[in-house]
Amino acid sequence: MNKRDPKYDWNDYQKEIADDHYYFARSCIRQNFFPAAEGIFLNIVRNKLGKDIYDDALQTTCTGIAYHSGILPLETIMTVVARQFALMTEAGYKNFVCSCVTSFGIYSEMLEIWEHHPEKLEETRKILQKTIGKEFTIPENLVHSSDLIYKFRNEIKSQLKYSLVNKRSGEPLKVVDHVGCHYAKIFPARGVGGAEFPAVLSGLIDAWGGTQVDYSERRHCCGFGFRQYLIKANRGYSVANTKRKLESMQPYHPDLIITNCPGCNFFLDRWQYTIAEMEGKTYDKNEYGIPVLTYEELAALLLGYNPWDAGLQLHQVSVEPLLDKMGIVYNPEDKYKGINGEYLGMPVKPEILKVY
Repeated sequence: MNKRDPKYDWNDYQKEIADDHYYFARSCIRQNFFPAAEGIFLNIVRNKLGKDIYDDALQTTCTGIAYHSGILPLETIMTVVARQFALMTEAGYKNFVCSCVTSFGIYSEMLEIWEHHPEKLEETRKILQKTIGKEFTIPENLVHSSDLIYKFRNEIKSQLKYSLVNKRSGEPLKVVDHVGCHYAKIFPARGVGGAEFPAVLSGLIDAWGGTQVDYSERRHCCGFGFRQYLIKANRGYSVANTKRKLESMQPYHPDLIITNCPGCNFFLDRWQYTIAEMEGKTYDKNEYGIPVLTYEELAALLLGYNPWDAGLQLHQVSVEPLLDKMGIVYNPEDKYKGINGEYLGMPVKPEILKVY
């Protein structure tokens, strides 16, 4: 299917994204893997875009990992989602923004179920009222946090201090976009561009001066797969998926990968180290690997935020070659310092073999 196919209506995959006043639902994975990312996102939305976004300390995990791993029954996760919506209702908001792609898929699934099976919605309302005495309204607008960065990409562009350009050569950086499976593959109409042509990340690349890398495994899963990773004996399936993607993109020599899913970001980043240790391979010319950034981390870099304040020292693949290529000013000595300036120690670089 392509844009010229008469059966494909591009307008069907242009979602509504509210202009302001958002209730923000954090990600348990993102907070643990990349703990600075959500704070950077909130800072950008509030201080760079001037939007109202509420960060509620009472929220909990959506329990999506347990649900997709077959541990949690449907009725339980529907009640958890209902509680999140009840907190949004009590806070006086109608627009729900979630940080995790898995959560986005969960919230979308529950809304689809309730729309087509109103008896399940009524059942959930009764359970929530009986257990914790809360009521909820369904959000008028449900989006993923990457949707906000996409919506306001041009407003962000007007404030950029850097762009996706190689300062040395003047050439656009080659950027791989990896869109999390649960963003649009489950419910294509809920993602910008649908499952076939998702634009939520590629739109950032185009707007901020880079060039897209199109390769055969562009829409292939990162390899997370809840049951693949949670069961230790299955982790070979996970790393094999990531390796397949990396080998597919390698001939195009990408400068970086951007993602909108914290799980994808983690595995595309961490499995590069694993592959280097197992097989002596990296997928760049500098023996570091391909840097993998989230959409808010990339926006923060281009806006001039300190890369260590954005938490880039917590990535497995070193980002310094990318920072140098982009002409971003940073203090390398601050990379291994904690919040109080205490030296945390430097990891040992693995022995690897160049692979071109």
